[in-house]
Amino acid sequence: MIRALWTASTGMEAQQLNIDIIAHNLANVNTTGFKKSRADYQDLLYQEMKSAGASSSPSTMVPTGIEIGQGVRTVSTEKLFNQGSFKQTENPLDIAVEGEGFFQVTKPDGLMAYTRTGEFKVDSEGRLVTSDGYTVEPQITIPSDAMAITISADGIVSVTQPGIPTPTQVGNLELARFINPSGLQPLGRNLYSTTAASGEAMTSIPGADGAGTLAQGFLEMSNVSVVEEMVNMIAAQRAYEINSKSIQTTDEMLQTANSMKR
Repeated sequence: MIRALWTASTGMEAQQLNIDIIAHNLANVNTTGFKKSRADYQDLLYQEMKSAGASSSPSTMVPTGIEIGQGVRTVSTEKLFNQGSFKQTENPLDIAVEGEGFFQVTKPDGLMAYTRTGEFKVDSEGRLVTSDGYTVEPQITIPSDAMAITISADGIVSVTQPGIPTPTQVGNLELARFINPSGLQPLGRNLYSTTAASGEAMTSIPGADGAGTLAQGFLEMSNVSVVEEMVNMIAAQRAYEINSKSIQTTDEMLQTANSMKR
């Protein structure tokens, strides 16, 4: 019966982590470009008390064994990169990615990071940057006299300037793709960095080599479904309760055993 106490405790710990992940998803339900997470679990090792196939007599064998499980453990928290819904903003520097791909930005330490959030701004030097001031790569500079900014579906950035009848191209946005985007390391600030699991970034112009296209004047919203997360929360709460009930039942059984008299 002592085994049951530890087994049920692993279930409570697993569901506590599950609730933590659900709470994080719900907290970011309105975060632009946010991708929800989920927990993946595995059962723990089994204590084998009788092996299946063991001989029960010289001519027969045991068809099934006796294995007692030790509980559950969390093996990963996976990011789900399915497409979020679009919100129209009519801001020329708001860009959504339709399909696969990440914008590339340079962090203050010079390393590259990747994001799905297209809430771009222009800094004092006219460079296209994120809300934290990280420069978008390839670097694009918007002229100070630009009257209008146009970003095509394939990433061409053009501006309209006084006295020039045709738009002037000032740069090209590129997207980065990964063999395993779930292997990217979340850094916060809507940024990700590469890992050995994600593979190296494969850059291309939007719409080429499997990369998505761009939609100017739109933002990709969080892919969190409030209804789905609430259902997950209820299920996790009930699983937590039933594991605590297992501990309570085991404790009562131990009390019964301790109170027995000869």
